[in-house]
Amino acid sequence: MTWSIVARDRTGALGVAVASRFFAVGALCPAVRTARGALSTQALVNPLYAHDGLALLDANVAPAEIVRRLAAADSGRDARQFHLIDSAGRTAAHTGSACIAWCGHRAGSDYSIAGNMLAGPRVLEETARAYEAGADLAFAERLIAAMQAGESAGGDKRGKQAAALLIHTTEDYPFLDLRVDDHADPLAELRRLYDVSLERFQPFVSCLPSRAAPAGITDRAVIEDAIARFQAKRRPR
Repeated sequence: MTWSIVARDRTGALGVAVASRFFAVGALCPAVRTARGALSTQALVNPLYAHDGLALLDANVAPAEIVRRLAAADSGRDARQFHLIDSAGRTAAHTGSACIAWCGHRAGSDYSIAGNMLAGPRVLEETARAYEAGADLAFAERLIAAMQAGESAGGDKRGKQAAALLIHTTEDYPFLDLRVDDHADPLAELRRLYDVSLERFQPFVSCLPSRAAPAGITDRAVIEDAIARFQAKRRPR
């Protein structure tokens, strides 16, 4: 019912982008732990894979072993799909034998892509091609562009409904957590929300309490100046 990409950016950020003809796909499928890894659980989704997968990433268990353990403990594993990446860029995936065609997974340098109930293998191929071609883009833009390329190749064969983007950088809270739960063109709407996040949200997040600056910035004038400087850098010259 879904396809997704999990990836590690050159900055060390970790993220997931996912799309589906399923309501609120972002509520159940993607999960990220800062400095540990990112994952997506899908097909006849088992949300417990997210909880248990993140716990195993916290314990420094290798992705291949995480997939083996979670699948072995789940009697419904044949109907599940699950993939992940750790902070070292190692990936692993499971596509159960009862997942609906077209289904499968593939991995490249610092990313993994998996999907089921897709229009065909080109969905993953084009998602991978676009991700690899987008190395100069900001991480979020690269993930969205990759998913849009997969959508152009057919996407979920049932149609479109929901999409989500989840990125963690240096803090325990997300840098971006965007969801489109029900929309006629969810990936286009996801990109619109990302563009809106550039107006004030992203520079505001940079002022929040962090590991490096536990108090964050509380002077509203300083926050507004940071937002203005962020906007000035984005203006065409």
